Amino acid sequence: MRWQSQTLDADDGALPGLERAGFVRSVQTPEFEGITFHEVLCKSALNKMPDGGSLPFNWTVNPMRGCSHACRYCFARPTHEYLDLDAGADFDSQIVVKTNVVPILRKELHKRSWRRETVALGSNTDPYQRAEGRYRLMPGIIGALAESGTGFSILTKGTLMRRDLPLLTQAAQQVPVHLAVSLAMLDADLQRSLEPGTPSPRARLDLISSLADAGFAVNVMVAPVIPYLTDSSTQLDELFGAIADAGAASVVAFPMHLRGSTRGWFLNWLAETHPALLRRYRQLYGRGTSVTPEYSAWLRGRIEPLLEKHRLNRERPNEPGVRSGPSHPDDRQLALFA
Repeated sequence: MRWQSQTLDADDGALPGLERAGFVRSVQTPEFEGITFHEVLCKSALNKMPDGGSLPFNWTVNPMRGCSHACRYCFARPTHEYLDLDAGADFDSQIVVKTNVVPILRKELHKRSWRRETVALGSNTDPYQRAEGRYRLMPGIIGALAESGTGFSILTKGTLMRRDLPLLTQAAQQVPVHLAVSLAMLDADLQRSLEPGTPSPRARLDLISSLADAGFAVNVMVAPVIPYLTDSSTQLDELFGAIADAGAASVVAFPMHLRGSTRGWFLNWLAETHPALLRRYRQLYGRGTSVTPEYSAWLRGRIEPLLEKHRLNRERPNEPGVRSGPSHPDDRQLALFA
């Protein structure tokens, strides 16, 4: 595998190469059937985003690469190709774990040059995917950020976040903490087909309630909205209503992006499950990665009244240590969360 060519400015956090004292071992265990963990020793934990970007953060921490959530539409799939792994089944089952990410992060946060800028977790693959139950990296990461005076945000589909709620509550007394949950649909059958490794919609609604009850202004990413499958008025109305009932502060919703090899992986699934939609998708996306401007405008016109109806487009006043979610971020800023 081409891991030895990885550099410290890789776009999702540095992975050292096997020949540069990074790779430790590969692990398979019965409780994670079909998944192989590749344990590595990273040389850096903080990843600087490119200058001039439109993202609402400059730094990320990604404790893993690959994701057992196995979402068909995941934007991060092409990053596995950097390792000579494929963006399809390998991305779902070959999980690279930076086992020393916590001590490396602590070292970087204590450098005099660190300016305590907000750090985003979940900008690439989910830090609360199932592997976190085995490796327990997030408690150390949360503690390191809070102790250094560094605010942070977490985006997840993983209900394992509830395990760390006491730590997150404590951290929010020290630094700004922004928590967001990704929930794109209520249809459990569609969720199992599109996101086979994720917790159920009901489980994520319960997570939102737990976070809100703890005092967090939870932002929910209805992302992506999948054309012709999750974009009807009835579907969105029911989803927004359930999210509001769970206690969320705000919702951000935007249509699906299909970048690089993600496009083929998703369209193969579509051909198997909804072949009648293939022609419409080719018209909607053409040869690009995004829907047509007309569809975006149409979807925005459908979503905005529903956000108003369910009071999910409002800003909440900032509470001590708890930052509310954005009401109307630019689609480009949120492309990483698709």
